[in-house]
Amino acid sequence: MGTPDFAVPSLRILVQNGYKVAGVVTATDKYGGRGKKQLLESPVKKYAVEQGIPVLQPKNLKSPEFQEDLRALNANLQVVVAFRMLPETVWDMPEYGTFNLHGSLLPRYRGAAPINWAVINGDTETGVTTFFIRHEIDTGDVLLQEKMPIGPNETAGEVHDRMMMLGAETVLKTVQAIESGNYHLQKQDDAQATKAPKLFRETCEIDFDQPVEKVHNFVRGLSPYPAAWTTLEDKQLKILRAHYKKADVEATPGTFRSDNKSWIKIAALDGWLVIEELQLQGRKRMKAIDFLNGFSF
Repeated sequence: MGTPDFAVPSLRILVQNGYKVAGVVTATDKYGGRGKKQLLESPVKKYAVEQGIPVLQPKNLKSPEFQEDLRALNANLQVVVAFRMLPETVWDMPEYGTFNLHGSLLPRYRGAAPINWAVINGDTETGVTTFFIRHEIDTGDVLLQEKMPIGPNETAGEVHDRMMMLGAETVLKTVQAIESGNYHLQKQDDAQATKAPKLFRETCEIDFDQPVEKVHNFVRGLSPYPAAWTTLEDKQLKILRAHYKKADVEATPGTFRSDNKSWIKIAALDGWLVIEELQLQGRKRMKAIDFLNGFSF
């Protein structure tokens, strides 16, 4: 059960290792592209169709018709990677249960955006967790955890792409452990739990009235999507990549400076955020030096 690119390697690794995938459950097709005229299939569906795996695309996971079709697949284990919340009648269906792959070291960062929040908070380490699904979201007993570092300038997108591969390997190890019965469940310590709530455009506006390192972490934690932003000449300016310089700043936080040739920087409390890549509303993503070819401060 999964939908985006992040879930594909986990499906692929099971197929490549000889596991019989009885079926795939993924999102319904949606119209997108120019003018929203093109019917778009999820990456998971595309791979499943290539492999001749049956695909279910329910609008409602509680519908009797879907649950009947799911039961007919006769799966003895369900694997969830980047999908929706499941009703108990679905996750409790197979004899070996249902496990989920989550993009953090649970109980840290329970919620929809664990990778983003780990980077925003300046963490130097994250990882993946597989756990059996239970009622409360991201609270089930842990099967396996694998750690990975976060680089000081790494974006959430870069962490995502590395985690996608680590996650696939962990899914395979988890299935092998369940198959052999050789695993030890560990309860999560709720006292150590932290949240990773969904991100919205309004919460992605940059607050420059804080230490520049925090601003830098905020930018990379939201890159490439949904992207941290500020305003320039009444237009939204997304900042997608930057670095920072600590320095005495005699400028109001949020003030732009540029040589109008090669660099743009914005004042924070104790230094400058130096923009490397940006996207002004209505224009494409570009490097700062290219942006300055057609824009003058």
